[in-house]
Amino acid sequence: MLGNKQGCMRMEGVPDYVLFDLETTGTSWERDEVVEISAIKVRGGKPVEEFSQLVNPGMAISYAASEVNGITDEMVADCPCFDIVLEEFLRFAGDDVLVGHNIKMFDLKFIQKSAQRYFGKMVGNDYVDTLPLSKIYLPELGGHTLGDLACHYGISTDGAHRALNDCRMNQQVFECLKREMENPSEAAKKVERCPRCGNLLKRRSGRYGEFWGCMSYPDCKYTRNIPSNGVWME
Repeated sequence: MLGNKQGCMRMEGVPDYVLFDLETTGTSWERDEVVEISAIKVRGGKPVEEFSQLVNPGMAISYAASEVNGITDEMVADCPCFDIVLEEFLRFAGDDVLVGHNIKMFDLKFIQKSAQRYFGKMVGNDYVDTLPLSKIYLPELGGHTLGDLACHYGISTDGAHRALNDCRMNQQVFECLKREMENPSEAAKKVERCPRCGNLLKRRSGRYGEFWGCMSYPDCKYTRNIPSNGVWME
């Protein structure tokens, strides 16, 4: 849904949602463009509908990106531009919570940039990012990429790095993470979390010394000092 402000990150296992993924011409949301968007509509934890479309980005796809996702300039030459496809995706998503892996720092950056460019609005759907969730509830894992999580749960990674295949993989991962949230491990219980929004706290340094800062910033501005005398201050 389009509006005057973007949605907020939620740290919960919602039953109904739209899980989405992008493939792009490169890794910079400021300079690169979308070449594929896919999504899965989920109701009660079960997939009920899929959406997938290649996009003509209006620029060359980098060699590095094509090596990863297998999408070439020739494949997208006759495809619709993203203004048309984004409108179709937003219609598909409706008011649902959006879910994806690393979407706060990557996919949603592309979506919001394009929504402002084409419609002069922001995408207001709240969202759940499975990357911070995995770091909270599976802190013992050596890595938290989507592939790492799929391997951890025994989910097939065949066809990875094409948007729809990644959506199918991530949807299964999210359902597994929801079970972790219902019954967290002892290691997960010890992770430093924000008391306001539930996201991870990151140790940072500022003018007055070290402090814990919420990783949902700027949505959540919670901080907690780390004083040398051992007395906690908020």
